[in-house]
Amino acid sequence: MSTSESPEPALRSPSPDRVDALVVGAGVVGLACARALALAGLEVVIVERETQFGSGVSARNSEVMHAGLYNPPGSLKSRLCVRGARLLVDYCEQRGIAHRRCGKLLVATREADVGALESLAARARDNGVEGLQRLTRAQAVALEPELVCQAALLSPGSSIVDSHGLMTSLLADAQAAGALLAVTSGVAGAARDGDAWCVRTRTGDDGEDFELEALWVINAAGLDAQSVAASIDGFPAASIPPRHLAKGHYFSLAGRSPFSRLIYPMPVDGGLGVHLTLDLGGQAKFGPDVEWVADDISARASGRDLDYRVDAARAAAFATEIRRYWPALPDGALAPAYSGIRPKLSGPGAPWADFRIDGPAQHGCAGVVQLFGIESPGLTSAMAIAEAVAAIVLGAAPHPG
Repeated sequence: MSTSESPEPALRSPSPDRVDALVVGAGVVGLACARALALAGLEVVIVERETQFGSGVSARNSEVMHAGLYNPPGSLKSRLCVRGARLLVDYCEQRGIAHRRCGKLLVATREADVGALESLAARARDNGVEGLQRLTRAQAVALEPELVCQAALLSPGSSIVDSHGLMTSLLADAQAAGALLAVTSGVAGAARDGDAWCVRTRTGDDGEDFELEALWVINAAGLDAQSVAASIDGFPAASIPPRHLAKGHYFSLAGRSPFSRLIYPMPVDGGLGVHLTLDLGGQAKFGPDVEWVADDISARASGRDLDYRVDAARAAAFATEIRRYWPALPDGALAPAYSGIRPKLSGPGAPWADFRIDGPAQHGCAGVVQLFGIESPGLTSAMAIAEAVAAIVLGAAPHPG
């Protein structure tokens, strides 16, 4: 399945009944991983439980390409976000994927928040974010006349992207390099068979089981990453972190957006505050907020069991938050849009948690890479995450850290 441009990989399976890598999950991260491995010349199969790719976490986000302002320097989230943003912008430009560098204003709406804004500016510089500008209230209002704030931080590199177009392109690249996508194929279990994994997949909830052997299993299942990991025979339970679910609601704005840039308040526990984002057509939406969802079901519980409804009554709380930086929000201008649920590794009030990209060196299980807690900035980081996964599989590095 390798292309003529790709070198013959050392991991090429000698058996026609095996593939080199099975990627579980066809969201943006899984597709990026499959693309990277296929372009390296490996035989790759992607299995996706749903009827189409990109219909889980990847379909329920803000479509923002983050610059890397928020996470601790040296963390995977910060390094992969900054690296991923550069890769992603270059890729979109090369492939003609719709995106727009609209910039973002991070605003302190209270005098008490100005110090925290300065701390975020210092953190962003340490993360290697370029082009940041500190703005006074007058400078911020000169850029966005409807804005009310005490001070602001301008991130000119923040962008928006057509996430579906991005995933379509990643999949097309992977398939052109020989990768195969099997939809309606959820992982039902995996067991070690010699030097490979015998992975059992199931077509539909009550469908027929199929088996496929793979030298490597890449778990990019998003909300279901913990349940997939638990289904791997012999995988150490102690290496599966708890799953914490943070639901975020979005409301759309009726009428024209008052802002030309993204507007973000100061971060809150579990999220970045109720911010204003734009789509490529200029339509504004607000969100997400943070609603911690009880996850007392087992780690094997499916992401399908979660409630994605948006309660229109939440608009009142949204309006209160929005009017901190846009007091002129008209009454009745918010309409329920959609919601997303983030698979976090830390719960309410708990210390911040990083991405987990765990290979055999971390969990001791040969031929498995586990991706846990891949939430925001997962979209931005997708291509950098794929580089890290490919490095583990190809043996170029023991771990991205």
